[in-house]
Amino acid sequence: MKTEVQPTVSSTLDKHITKSNRKYKRSKRMLSISSVSRCSAPSFFLSQKPTASRLLTVHSSSTREPNSNQNPGQRINYSGVKLEESVDSKSGKSRLDSWISSRISGISRARVQSSIKSGLVSVNGKVIDKVSHNVKAGDKVNCVISELQPLRAEPENIPLDIVYEDENVLVVNKPAHMVVHPAPGNATGTLVNGILHHCSLPTVSSQEVLSGAEDVSDDDDEGSCSSSYAASVRPGIVHRLDKGTSGLLVVAKDEHSHAHLSEQFKLHTIKRVYVSLTCGVPAPMAGRIDVPIGRDVTNRIRMAAIAEPNRGQARHAASRYKVIELLAGGGSALVEWRLETGRTHQIRAHAKYIGIPLLGDEVYGGTQNMALSLLDPEPSLAVIANFLYHFQD
Repeated sequence: MKTEVQPTVSSTLDKHITKSNRKYKRSKRMLSISSVSRCSAPSFFLSQKPTASRLLTVHSSSTREPNSNQNPGQRINYSGVKLEESVDSKSGKSRLDSWISSRISGISRARVQSSIKSGLVSVNGKVIDKVSHNVKAGDKVNCVISELQPLRAEPENIPLDIVYEDENVLVVNKPAHMVVHPAPGNATGTLVNGILHHCSLPTVSSQEVLSGAEDVSDDDDEGSCSSSYAASVRPGIVHRLDKGTSGLLVVAKDEHSHAHLSEQFKLHTIKRVYVSLTCGVPAPMAGRIDVPIGRDVTNRIRMAAIAEPNRGQARHAASRYKVIELLAGGGSALVEWRLETGRTHQIRAHAKYIGIPLLGDEVYGGTQNMALSLLDPEPSLAVIANFLYHFQD
């Protein structure tokens, strides 16, 4: 009697990873790379370090000159600034974060929101931690802006899975659980720390970093990193991947490449393809999700797909998907995603919206128990990152 052994989700994934990692093409005018990795330690490291040239490093200063064109009544921004002021009749009814931002020049709303969430703002003597709280004429607002926290990125000898490198760009396969650049709570062990060492660059530092109270995501969002972080601690970075996601990241090595890549992300001319394991199978098996994405009002660390007419502050987001293979007896699927936009947690939020959260993604419903029931020996999330970069003289 012959027993037929059915492949597990894990073994099918391994086969897909091996096949995809063989496919990459290079040319003088176009770089086309396909790579896949699992959300675990990278499967291999470079045994020989390629020659690296210069890497773009943008220096910033925390010192600002007064703005002669600032609005009357506005205060100059500096660390630890205090604001004690009553809302005038001209302001009318306004959001708390918006009103404070209008009273202090040169400060981002993100820093104001950070102060509000940290309990550093009161209205009429009562602490308010809701950024959307409305203030009206006569309300007395007391606010202390969060101190800027210094941050350094030091070179670290971290093995990097480098897929491609030339004089313009460095393409690295980021493993899961690695943060792209330093941030409060993740000052070491980031991809940037490894890149600085690889390119023989010195320590970079910045005073322009928010306190740990600020909500942070490492996901790419239209190809530009959050303005909450100074460019000096993320040299050459033009896009990001979430901490728990593996895949390719391109790093610019000079200003020209940085400008071109940033523009391509902005214009959506860079094509991004991802592959994920899902809890369940989408119906239909292929389709397009065009649903805005915004912050989940019930969980600040999570994004949510918000259908019209309740979109509020949500931003346009569109994803195309198709099932590559059914797995685990139809309980899971290998799904390909092509992004038309690049919102924070876009795939994760859209997958949850259509009822197929990613395996192992507990934030969006793909619980570990469900993953363990389908995967052997442990849950993991696979991501294929397939980019086309067009370089022009």
